[in-house]
Amino acid sequence: MGEYHKDQERDGEGLIEGRNAVTEAIQAGAPIDKLYLARGETDRTLGRIAARARKAGIVVVEADRRKLDAMSVTHSHQGVIAVAAAQAYATVDDILAAARERGEKPLVVVCDEISDPHNLGAIIRTAECAGAHGVIIPKRRSAGLTAVVAKTSAGAVAHVPVARVPNIPALLKELQQKGLWIFGAAAGGDVSLYQADLKGAAAIVIGSEGDGMSRLARENCDFLVSIPMRGRISSLNASAAAAILLYEALRQRMGQP
Repeated sequence: MGEYHKDQERDGEGLIEGRNAVTEAIQAGAPIDKLYLARGETDRTLGRIAARARKAGIVVVEADRRKLDAMSVTHSHQGVIAVAAAQAYATVDDILAAARERGEKPLVVVCDEISDPHNLGAIIRTAECAGAHGVIIPKRRSAGLTAVVAKTSAGAVAHVPVARVPNIPALLKELQQKGLWIFGAAAGGDVSLYQADLKGAAAIVIGSEGDGMSRLARENCDFLVSIPMRGRISSLNASAAAAILLYEALRQRMGQP
């Protein structure tokens, strides 16, 4: 599911544990990536915490108590652990506004179920370096803006707006309506990387590490772009593929031959 990653379990970074601490964090409007609740609990207090979290737009995940025990650093989680977001999430409109403010055509990275936080952090770092205006991820089946992602991004999360949406295919349709062309990175795509015109308003879609883009995401791309491969390995790491497409877009936008 990509809901939790071992690095958080090992380091305990960004974890808020216990009913009072989690309640206070939600009421204070602290950026929270996900809320984990012990599965099967009928306690009314936990129910109220879950309701408040959902009202605030926080993803709520039910998990076995053993999983919460493994996550916990304090060993007194009381059936609830929140994973704090390292940075507040932006909106899709925030990202497009950033492009307008810079007088540039939007360049956006859409991550379709990138569950490894190191990959997501590396993508955000490259997006910042290449001048992309933002990164968009799904609410579920994806790494979020955790401490591990922030660390891997080398601080780029503070400079690149990251938006989180409920549905990637619906997002792609929305971006098309707003004038963006959708380029999906896909092995065997119908357009070679060096034939793709990335100078205009563009969203680059990067699929998950194992399965690539989902079927519905692929169907909502305007172009499926393949990266030339000459070695014996047939695929690239998701963050490497993102870097190649982003820097090809930058090269074209700089008018380089």
